[in-house]
Amino acid sequence: MAHIVSVVNQKGGVGKTTTTLNLAAYLAELGKFVLVVDLDPQANATSGLGIAHGDLEHGIYEGIIGTKSMRDIVHPTSHQGLKVIPATQALSGATVELVNVDEREHYLRKALLEIRNDYDYILIDNPPTLGLLTINGLVASDSVLIPVQAEYFALEGLGQLMNTVNLIKENMKPELNVMGAVITMYDSRTRLSNEVLQELYRYFPDKIFRSVIPRSVRLAEAPSFGKTILGYDPASKAAKAYERLAREFVMREEGTL
Repeated sequence: MAHIVSVVNQKGGVGKTTTTLNLAAYLAELGKFVLVVDLDPQANATSGLGIAHGDLEHGIYEGIIGTKSMRDIVHPTSHQGLKVIPATQALSGATVELVNVDEREHYLRKALLEIRNDYDYILIDNPPTLGLLTINGLVASDSVLIPVQAEYFALEGLGQLMNTVNLIKENMKPELNVMGAVITMYDSRTRLSNEVLQELYRYFPDKIFRSVIPRSVRLAEAPSFGKTILGYDPASKAAKAYERLAREFVMREEGTL
């Protein structure tokens, strides 16, 4: 049964989608069967894997509301072992349609039951909000992974995010686990990056991934070519950082770290 992980941060521009895609690619490279679920109406994870979301007739929206089988909306990617359930424009209307529905927070969890045994890992790329879609993502997950940019304002809202996670643990998903935080866009030359790192240790004692993602032009370029950093520039520092993150992720998940 797949370990389902929500990659979440309500602050935009922290490397959330970048981390989802590149972690997924390197987990697949390690021989794991991985599914990315694009739960963000902006569909950046979909386009970042080379799929033109504007041309798609069906996506995660139809899977959530049950008009399509989840297996019917899974798409292959250029990486062996990595598949994606894309987002389409229809997803933006899901929050309005579900707002008055019973157990509206559980729709994604129930939909994923159909395919949960097909993968080792399912990574959910959540929207940069704490709305109904993100709550669906969290309720469907076993663990939470939080990318945090190594900049001053990145820590804003982290307390609010943790409150939301704790509310979901208390009221809907007691077994939800915070896997940890990943530092992104890190520049070791700046004092600020190191100060952010120290502040994060206060929020997440023993739950900071040792693998730190550096600031990288190549990493920023890759999605515009519909590629992960593994497909775009596997020799880059950022690629090596995500490879280390994937190995650390597996070791943490398997309890060998």
